[in-house]
Amino acid sequence: MKKVPVLLSVCACALGILGTAAPASAQSVGYGSQSADAAAVQDSLRSLGYLKVGTTGYYGTLTTEAVRSFQRAYGLPADGEADSVTFSKLKQAAPNQSVSLGQLARIIHAEARGESFQGQVAVGAVVLNRVQSNSFPDSISGVIFQPGQFSAVRDGQYQLAPDSSAYEAARTALNGYDPTGGALFYYNPAIATSSWMKARPAKLTIGNHVFTN
Repeated sequence: MKKVPVLLSVCACALGILGTAAPASAQSVGYGSQSADAAAVQDSLRSLGYLKVGTTGYYGTLTTEAVRSFQRAYGLPADGEADSVTFSKLKQAAPNQSVSLGQLARIIHAEARGESFQGQVAVGAVVLNRVQSNSFPDSISGVIFQPGQFSAVRDGQYQLAPDSSAYEAARTALNGYDPTGGALFYYNPAIATSSWMKARPAKLTIGNHVFTN
């Protein structure tokens, strides 16, 4: 069973980032947290071969053990917590490994550019909600590239370069803000053709998207 993350309450207006995929400096990130920094730690660990599962953004048991292995290899206290020293070593050993933040920003930009900031965060939250659901793949990449799920992947819009708003929305979603309240699906009723999707009970509407479970 997938671990349900501890969601962190954040104010979107307080989360400023540059229009790049580089992670913010972390003071400390550890077991039970869900954040963009946790995703960056996982991406680095995966690129170095310490973590064998996909990036989720949730810092659980497997991430903790992978961090301990990395810490032992680099002569650091092996407590499994990515404090500022461990985080710095990870960035040195595997620079530019914020892959999952970039992937989430791309799908947000492709699926929700032109929507409000809340609407963009909502699309990112759906991806992360699927990661935590037993009905979908166990990683951000797996959810995005699951066949037949996102029209923007099928038609190539996913390849468009995301703007700074998409990166900010991705980081906000990774840091635990979910304006959908746990939705697993969304659609635009003006252009959707799936009768199955339209028949699902609506949770709420944000901009041009209806969100459902």
